[in-house]
Amino acid sequence: MTEDSIYSLLTDVKDGKLEVSQAVEHLKHLPFEDLGFAKIDHHREIRTGYPEVIFCPGKTISQIRGIIECILAKKNNILASRASKEVYEGVKDLATNIEYYPEARTIFIQQVEIKKSKAKVLVVTAGTSDIPVAEEAFVTAEKLGCTVEKLYDVGVAGIHRLLANEHRLNNAQVIIAVAGMEGALASVVGGLTDKPVIAVPTSIGYGANFGGLAALLAMLNSCASGVGVVNIDNGFGAGYLASTIIRQIEKNSR
Repeated sequence: MTEDSIYSLLTDVKDGKLEVSQAVEHLKHLPFEDLGFAKIDHHREIRTGYPEVIFCPGKTISQIRGIIECILAKKNNILASRASKEVYEGVKDLATNIEYYPEARTIFIQQVEIKKSKAKVLVVTAGTSDIPVAEEAFVTAEKLGCTVEKLYDVGVAGIHRLLANEHRLNNAQVIIAVAGMEGALASVVGGLTDKPVIAVPTSIGYGANFGGLAALLAMLNSCASGVGVVNIDNGFGAGYLASTIIRQIEKNSR
């Protein structure tokens, strides 16, 4: 429940649209609501600026439905990550405006207006195989209010493709660099621009890639300054972090 929704609740009581007992019923679930299998953190948006996000793997469809219904009742936007098509089919009846992004494996339900940033995030991939992770980053950042652009398949195996788009790197305020194999893209991007670079290693690659570990270690050992690294295949974490950086940029530019 946001500050605006609490104010709206109190206004409804004052105007006689809501009984005090009904308002108490809403407020008693703060700071969290215990569903038995999950404790929904309704105060998270007040603390962090973002509502709780649902991580779908490991949860049953029944549990995911219960969490979505709980958040729907509080009028917050809903973002569910790593959602399979089966999960989407199991929850799509809960809202008429539910959106599913299959490549990003992300479900989104909008209940609150999204104020778009003027500052820009650019999501860059080394190869086409890295796009699913990049799409998770793209959708996450976009649904958290960022203006986001894509620049895909510009890895170091054909570095002229990246150099031909250097102006796009310089026009962004935050860059997310997604790469598997040896993960060199993040270092190259970091050496071409003064923007913060969020590096995302992917599990794409041959045997010695070790499921993304080689790319992760290469990115952690980058000699380019200004490169930060999230976990393997963590497009969500990269999109979320990019959004927090953009928020600080815009907050400080007011």
